[in-house]
Amino acid sequence: MRTTIAQIASFNRPVQLLLINQLTINIGFYMLMPYLAGYLSAELAMAAWMVGLVLGMRNLSQQGMFLLGGSLADRIGYKPMILAGLGLRVVGFAMLGLVDSLPGLIVASALTGLAGALFNPAVRAYLAAEAGERKVEAFALFNVFYQTGILVGPLIGLALLGVAFQWVCLVAAVLFLLLLIMQSRALPARRGDDRGRPSQSMLADWRQVLGHRSFLLFSVAMIGSYVLNFQVYLGLPIEVRRVTGGETGVAILFAVSGLLTVLGQVRLTGWVTARWTPAQAITRGLLVMAAAFVPLALASTAAPAAAGPWRWWSSALAVAPVLASGALLTLATMIVYPFEMATIVSLAGERTVGTYYGFYNTLAGIGIAAGNLLTGLALDTGRAQGMPWLPWVVLVATGLACATGIAALGKQGHLGPREHPAQAVRRPADAAAR
Repeated sequence: MRTTIAQIASFNRPVQLLLINQLTINIGFYMLMPYLAGYLSAELAMAAWMVGLVLGMRNLSQQGMFLLGGSLADRIGYKPMILAGLGLRVVGFAMLGLVDSLPGLIVASALTGLAGALFNPAVRAYLAAEAGERKVEAFALFNVFYQTGILVGPLIGLALLGVAFQWVCLVAAVLFLLLLIMQSRALPARRGDDRGRPSQSMLADWRQVLGHRSFLLFSVAMIGSYVLNFQVYLGLPIEVRRVTGGETGVAILFAVSGLLTVLGQVRLTGWVTARWTPAQAITRGLLVMAAAFVPLALASTAAPAAAGPWRWWSSALAVAPVLASGALLTLATMIVYPFEMATIVSLAGERTVGTYYGFYNTLAGIGIAAGNLLTGLALDTGRAQGMPWLPWVVLVATGLACATGIAALGKQGHLGPREHPAQAVRRPADAAAR
C-alpha cells in the first residue's frame, strides 16, 4: 500500500484528479446499478422484458456512442466531455429515483449510458496524455481506483437500500454533482496532441482508424478477453449460486477481486514492466485468463453443497474453485490492463486517442453482448446434454485463441518493439564492445 501511495504522489495534480474522478464515478455507479433490476421488478412490478429493456438501453446508448464521444473529446477537448458526461449522469441517476413510468426510465437509462460514452474515452485519453512516458504506471493506478470503486460502491448502496432505493439514486446523483463541481474548478483544460495533423472531418478520423490495420487486428484479438472478463458478472455468479444456493459467495467473489487489485496492482505492474515487453505482458496475461476457467471445468461435475450441520464447510469447498477462477481472472486483468491501454495510445500515435479508445470500446461492447449470448447458450446446452464442463472449456479455448493472436501480432511487429527496452539500451554498447 505504501508503494501505491508513493506512486500516486509521484504524479502531477491532473493525474491525481483523474484517479479521484474514476473512483467517484465507480462508487456512484456501483452503489446503484447492481440493485436497479431488483427495484424495477419488485417495487415497480415491471415485467422481465421491461426490466431488460431499461437495462439494455443503458448498454446500447453507452456502447453505441463511444466512438462519437471519443471523437468529440479529440476535437473540443477532454475536460468539456468529462464535465458533460458527469452532468448527464446527475440527471440520469436522479430520474431513475424520481420517475416510475417506462418511458421516463428508458430516457433515464439512456442518459446514464450516454454519460459513460462521453467521459470514459475522454478520461482515458486525458490520463494517457498527462502521464507521458509513464502511461503503464498511470493505468495501473487507474485500475486500483477503478476496482476500489467497484468494491466500495455496492456496500454504500446496500446501506442506503435499507432506507429506500430512491435514496440510493439521489445520493449517487449528488455524488456526481459534487464531482462535476470539483472537476470544473480544479481540472485543467487539456487536448490531444494535434500538432502536424491536418484538419479533417470526423468521418475522415473514423476512416483513418478503420484503415489502421495493426490497431484493428489488436482490437479484434482482444475482444475475447472482454468476454472472459465479463464472466465475473455472468458465469461465475451463476456457478456460485448453483453450488451454494445463496448470494454470500457472490459478495466474497467481488471482495476478493477488489482487494487483490488494490493491494497488488502497482507492485505487479512494476515487476512485469521490468521483465516483459508490452506484447509479452498481454500475451501471458491472456494465458492466465484462459487458465482461470480450468478450475471450473474440473469441478463442473461437483454436487451442490450438502445441507446439514456441515453445510458451511461443504459450501466453502464447493465455492473454492469459483474463487480460484475469480482470483486468476483478476490477476490476468492486473497484468493485461495497463499494457493494453498503453498499446492503444501507442498505435494511435498520440493523436486522435479519444477516437481510438471510443472505437476500441465499441468493439469490446459488441463482443461482450455476443459473448454473453453464446456463453448463456453454452451454459444451457452443457446442462441439457450432461456436459457441465462445456462453457468453461469454450472460455479456455477463447483465452488461448486471444493469446495466440496477440503473440502473433507481437512477433510481426504490429504492437511495437519485440524486445524489452532494457535490452535495446544494452545492445549498442554490446556492439561497440565487439
